[in-house]
Amino acid sequence: FEEDVLVVDLRGEDKNSVYPSMTEEEEIWHALVLGTKDYVHKCGFQKVVLGLSGGVDSSLVAAIAKEAVGPENVLGVMMPSPYSSRSSIEDAKKLVENLGIRSACLPISDIMMSYEKTLKDIFSGQPKDVTEENIQARIRGNLLMSIANKFGYLLLTTGNKSEMAVGYCTLYGDMSGGLAVISDVPKTMVYRICRWLNKEKEIIPENVLIKPPSAELRPDQKDEDSLPPYEVLDQVLRLYIEERKSLEEIVESGVERETAVSIINLVHRAEFKRKQAPPGIKVTDRAFGTGWRMPIAAKVWDVG
Repeated sequence: FEEDVLVVDLRGEDKNSVYPSMTEEEEIWHALVLGTKDYVHKCGFQKVVLGLSGGVDSSLVAAIAKEAVGPENVLGVMMPSPYSSRSSIEDAKKLVENLGIRSACLPISDIMMSYEKTLKDIFSGQPKDVTEENIQARIRGNLLMSIANKFGYLLLTTGNKSEMAVGYCTLYGDMSGGLAVISDVPKTMVYRICRWLNKEKEIIPENVLIKPPSAELRPDQKDEDSLPPYEVLDQVLRLYIEERKSLEEIVESGVERETAVSIINLVHRAEFKRKQAPPGIKVTDRAFGTGWRMPIAAKVWDVG
């Protein structure tokens, strides 16, 4: 992916200088590292900041950032809430140690209580729901943007393609930032790249790779409480977005109709979020952005 000047011997006498082919994971890794490095520097930044949740997505983005701009130029910020598990906090600390990046810890419990107190009267009689979860994400987004603003850092967002596709992300919260590094990388590929990274030595803490993925915005929350298993989700997204398959073709591939309908409708209902997302790095055949032109007011697109 890097620019270079090469001399090619068209006589082809030297048949021993063939570079070994890269695995898909390695190729995507190099694309993400170079894309991040070029974007950061061409936009006039030297340092980057990102939130560290102890999850797999932020762990991969931190590893990419470290390789792209150097560990001394990466600040990882842990922002635990009452719903953050002890293991996630320890996983984030272990990642910082493995990468050698700078870190900070800003607990958000007091800020959450302040929001709750301020909104108490107007929310009176209303049950708690996703609103309170989104407030946590927006608190974190505000803290990260404040750090980026104060020190002139570029904020990297850590959402993957699977989440961006179905809207499993929060506007003005975890979507805040200047570059969405892995927004074209499906969740299953995120895991594959992390395991490839760990082949020689542990870079991504092993516990990050074996625990069920969770946003940790409410007690005992798991991603699969709200979404199909990522293997199924990514299969449908690949068929629908990248291969442009119809609903009927997706069902014929073995996916349950109800599941396929639900995922496709989520994709179109989340268009308004993607229109407000930071730019990302294209690594698949069809990325959101210039390769995906859909209307925001998309009721006409509902299927099923």
